[in-house]
Amino acid sequence: MSLSILILIDVVAILILTFGLYWPRHRRKNMVVAYLTANIGVAAVASVLASSSINAGLGLGLFGILSIIRLRSDELDHTDIAYYFGALALGLFAGLGGSLTWATPVMTAAILAALYIGDHPELFPRYRNQVVTLDAAYTDEAALVERLEGLLNATVHRLTVRKVDLVNDTTVVEVRYELPPSEAGRALVAARASSNGSPR
Repeated sequence: MSLSILILIDVVAILILTFGLYWPRHRRKNMVVAYLTANIGVAAVASVLASSSINAGLGLGLFGILSIIRLRSDELDHTDIAYYFGALALGLFAGLGGSLTWATPVMTAAILAALYIGDHPELFPRYRNQVVTLDAAYTDEAALVERLEGLLNATVHRLTVRKVDLVNDTTVVEVRYELPPSEAGRALVAARASSNGSPR
């Protein structure tokens, strides 16, 4: 498969990933720049490494290290990281996929499909995960669950206590919970309105 076709596939794929999937769902402008630049940069360097005497493994290893450093320099959630690695993988397919023939567009489509399905607003719409700081120190897990369920109006499935401060009387807890159907329905309507570009 020629390099020009691979680059064309990559450009179409990264535009779909960034402006068709990520932006309508998350609206984080700085990540749009990151995804586009990372994708094109990786594709360009990978194509140079593939056509030169430089060890491609060494070059890709350096890119991996730089990517990890970049991810550690800002607070990103797992969804942003998934899109980030999707953009990197698409760039690698374009830069190193000259001998992959039909596999390159298939893997490109697989990445886009995984992001479309895995990050779809209607996939598990009632489940949430967040860190909550409570104005009381809880050492009894049953009492903590009861307080969280009353506060969140939800069913708590799992919690992890991050900090109990007995001096300042606070508790920091990461909680995974499930909204009741009525609350989830309202949240889903809001998510659809947001993805369609309606005012928030």
